[in-house]
Amino acid sequence: MLVSERIGQLFVESDAGRDRLEFTEYGAGAAWVVLVPAELMPRRMLQPLARVLAGEGFHVVTLDPLGHGRSDRPADPQAYSVTAFAEQVIALLDHKGAPQAVVGGVSLGANVALETAAIAPERVRGLILEAPVLDNGVEAGILTFGPLLLTARFVPLAVTALRRATRPVPRGVVPFWAGIALDACDQRADAVAALVHGLFFGRAAPSARDRRRITVPTLVVGHPVDPMRPPADAEMLAAELPNATLLRARTPLEWRLRPARLDRAAVDLAARCWRAPRRRRRTGS
Repeated sequence: MLVSERIGQLFVESDAGRDRLEFTEYGAGAAWVVLVPAELMPRRMLQPLARVLAGEGFHVVTLDPLGHGRSDRPADPQAYSVTAFAEQVIALLDHKGAPQAVVGGVSLGANVALETAAIAPERVRGLILEAPVLDNGVEAGILTFGPLLLTARFVPLAVTALRRATRPVPRGVVPFWAGIALDACDQRADAVAALVHGLFFGRAAPSARDRRRITVPTLVVGHPVDPMRPPADAEMLAAELPNATLLRARTPLEWRLRPARLDRAAVDLAARCWRAPRRRRRTGS
């Protein structure tokens, strides 16, 4: 079933200046869900899940945090942190007049959702967390993003060349996930270096003590065989959160390529949080 989709923007103020954030809104109503993408990925990666949730009666917003997708990309490392991204989620809720939302995300987006629940528990009704990055993924994260930081800082022409090579490719003529990969390559060297620098030296996630205080219903989806997002992190988080359910993905790409099972789990979690959202005819599986 088709649902309405609208692109919007808001502006946030910080010590680094005034920046523009872009989002896409799906559906309508008072049962809000906010979704945040993985690191360096555009919000469009969450379009399939957003459409499923909206088709079930939820009011879904996907957000490009600062430095991602079509939002602004300042070259100041102080503009980037998981806490700053969580504050942007709260600013989005304020902008839309949403008192509360189920907040979810993938990888970095999962950490942002957790941080939102930690710093503004009264605004978060539930959590959908795919492949959070906690203690066990630190080394792999450094090995993955450390070279990117060094390349962007000291060999910026390599990042610029990749952007120039991928940007002209029409997204409409390639498969959906190929288009998402091309979008992820559309980076400016100064901005991506600042973003990775900010994430390395800022707070990556709420502390274990803070996580144990998060009592809202939570779905934690763990990835198998994923060094940067190891299943041990998902299992640890599910054990820490008093109202969490752990669901193990069959592969790291299950939610991208065969999403029906995990989509249903996300819909069930959101329905549990909102109790009785307006229902529509199901569209999937």
